[in-house]
Amino acid sequence: MRLQTVTTVTIPGYRIYEYLLVLSPHEELRERIMKVKEKFAEEYKSDYARWGKPQIILSNFLQYEIMEERIVNRLHQVAMSFPPFKVELHDFGSFPSHTIFINVTSKLPVQGLVKRVRSEAQRLMKPNDDNKPHFIMEPHLTIARKLLPWQYEKGWLEYSNKHFTGRFIAEGMTLLKRPLVESENTLVKYHTAGKFAFQNLPVITKQGELFG
Repeated sequence: MRLQTVTTVTIPGYRIYEYLLVLSPHEELRERIMKVKEKFAEEYKSDYARWGKPQIILSNFLQYEIMEERIVNRLHQVAMSFPPFKVELHDFGSFPSHTIFINVTSKLPVQGLVKRVRSEAQRLMKPNDDNKPHFIMEPHLTIARKLLPWQYEKGWLEYSNKHFTGRFIAEGMTLLKRPLVESENTLVKYHTAGKFAFQNLPVITKQGELFG
């Protein structure tokens, strides 16, 4: 998924990756959502509906792989102090005129998590001034994106009248990665770079601060 314009500087020995930080529903709900996506893909000839996994994107960014360990460590710290929370899904929404999604109605805890990640990790997520991380403050679960005008118009006419309900407990977040590709038509799958459990633990004071 490319959500931003790519301008990169090539450094010998360094490889740029695309990263997604996501919340994933439990298996039964994922399967229900995939059936919706596959039905949309078949009816409206949308490969983007078929490709994307059922997930709520918190952030996407580009970064050199050499920074990955620091990012993973920082996200682990964020997750340790964050509590699990309920995510409620209800019916469909759209971004005219290109995207149809399932509404996330329990926005506040998701937005709180995004703000925490942004405040504590965004400096590690920027390879250069032209590629800043993108934080999704309007949580949603995409059914289909990059729709052509006819796909959107006919699809939204149908899905604006459809109903869907689901809920899950977000017990952690996942960082996905794939090599940067020049064309979105080149299908390169994301792989897991890290999983971070929400543990609601007190923030641990750094040792230096104890004696500072």
